[in-house]
Formats: sequence, structure tokens, C-alpha cells
Amino acid sequence: MQHTDKRIIIATFSSNVHRVQQIIDASERHGRKVAITGRSMQNVVGAAVRLGYMKMPDGLLVDIKDIGRYTPDKLTIITTGSQGEPMSALYRMAFSDHNQVTLDSNDLVVISATAIPGNEKLVGKIINEMYRRGVNVYHDSSLEVHVSGHACKEEIKFFHALCHPKYVMPIHGEYRHLMQHKELAEFMGTPPENVFVAEIGQVLELDGESAQFNGTIPSGRVLVDGYGVGDVGNIVLRDRRHLAQDGLIVVVATVDTDEGSIISGPDIISRGFVYVRESEQLLEEIKTLARKSLDECLEESMTEWTEMKTTVRDTLSKYLYSKTKRKPMILPVIMNV
Repeated sequence: MQHTDKRIIIATFSSNVHRVQQIIDASERHGRKVAITGRSMQNVVGAAVRLGYMKMPDGLLVDIKDIGRYTPDKLTIITTGSQGEPMSALYRMAFSDHNQVTLDSNDLVVISATAIPGNEKLVGKIINEMYRRGVNVYHDSSLEVHVSGHACKEEIKFFHALCHPKYVMPIHGEYRHLMQHKELAEFMGTPPENVFVAEIGQVLELDGESAQFNGTIPSGRVLVDGYGVGDVGNIVLRDRRHLAQDGLIVVVATVDTDEGSIISGPDIISRGFVYVRESEQLLEEIKTLARKSLDECLEESMTEWTEMKTTVRDTLSKYLYSKTKRKPMILPVIMNV
């Protein structure tokens, strides 16, 4: 037996009740107490025990706040964070931000999960940080610490054979997985018109006798921005990405449209685009180009604010892209006296 002297921390999906039960049973056999951390893990274990889906021997579960009373060889911690979620319990442990658990060389961390596509970097970040702290980490598939909780193709076929469904709506996974389930359902005898592969937000209406798609509802990510919930639109997000990637240039000028002349400016304000002290020549060129554009507008009696701003914006945008290969947000502010 290995690592019998270490505290064991196991990260897995909170929804995998059977696996959590296996961890509890193994801990009891080896004389270890069990502590639970992570909100979803605590909620699921609590509900599963109350409903009888999970058996927790009397005296085995200890509060996470009391783990300091036990030596490492007498303790197992079950936690969330197997996908590297930045606010998860395992993440906070790895980066010393957990109130009760601090990881060191006396710990063995077992990640009983496979990284969901797209989460590999998050999981790798946690693993790297734990190695830096001298923590033993089991995460590789060759160590046999994880078996997929998803049914294989033959198991799904068996399920279809038992149920003989009239209608089938594949869920979970990417669109390619849904389509593969659709093909399997048709192979098992479900008519193609009775298999519904839905997009997010698409409504499947059931009336007791039939099923059919019927419109869509707003769905997907809900963004919280300050006091606002769900009120950040695509245009605002697009502008924020633009600002984050390429920065902002503000062109401020005062003109007299009656006289057809520039009274003051244009002044150039740069934020997040270039470092002003090291780019004085570029900013002077921008100022000269902006003045030239405004002069041309006034000479041609183009005094509509929208047209003037568009002309300045387009002229500077083309010039800056040719010089820097970047497209900052350009905001002309033109005042008339």
C-alpha cells in the first residue's frame, strides 16, 4: 500500500453520487474520517444522504473546520474543482486561498475526472501549482483513478431496447454527440421525425399525445454587470472586447461651421493603444491627419456631425492599421461654436 501516511484529497464531480459513495466506503475500511468541501459537493452529499441514495456511517463525517484535530493518515477530503474552476475548493486549496485546507508535501491529491474539452488549461494550471508546493498528484488516466460516468454506445442501445421510446431528445455533449445519439435512436427503431435535436433555447412542446418544436426562449449566459443582471447586450460586449484588445483614441476638436475653420485642436487622447511618451511622433502624425480631414470636410461644406466624425474615424483607422496593424476604437468629439 502507498501513501498510507498522507492526507488524501479527492476531487470529483459532485453529481457522481456512486463515486462519492465509493470514496466514503474506502475511507471507512482504512480508518479514515471524511470531510466535505465545496458548496455543490456539500449540497449533493447532504441531499443524497437524506433521500437514501448515499450511506454515511455514523461518526465518519467530520466538519471541514475540525480537520486540524486529525493526523493526515486519518483523513480523506472530498472536494469539488476537478475541472479547474477558478472559484472551486480545489483551486482555492492549490493557491492557498482556502480557509481550512492548506496543501503541502503531506498531501496526496487525486483528480478523479477527465478534463472537459476546453478546460485542459485550467486543470493543468492547478496541477502545476500543486506540484510547485510539493504535493503528490494523481491525475493521469494510466493510474486508473477515473472511469467515465457516461454510458457507452452499447449501454445506450440497451436502454433504448428496454424503453422503446416513442420520442427521443438527445441531451448533453456537443452537437456532434447529439447527432450520433440521433443516429443511434433511429438505428434502434425510432422514426427520424420523432428524434429532436434542439439548439439552446429551442422549445420542445409536449401535449400528451405528440411532440413538436414551438419557438424559442431567451437562454444562454446571463451576465451580471454591477447592479445590472442580463442587461449587457452584444454591442456593449463587442465594444469592451475592442477596447481590451486595441485600446482607445479620442480626437477632440472645436470648429466654427459658419466660418469653415478649426478653432482649437484637434487634441489626441490615447488610452490602452500606445505609450504616449514613446510614441510622440505617431500621435503628432495622427493630429496632423485629423486636422487635414476636418479641413477637407469644412472646405466641402460637410457640416453634418455624423459625416465629419465618420470621415475622421475612417481616415485615422486606415492610417493606424497601416502603421501598427491594430484597430483601436476611435472616438471623435467635435464641438461647434
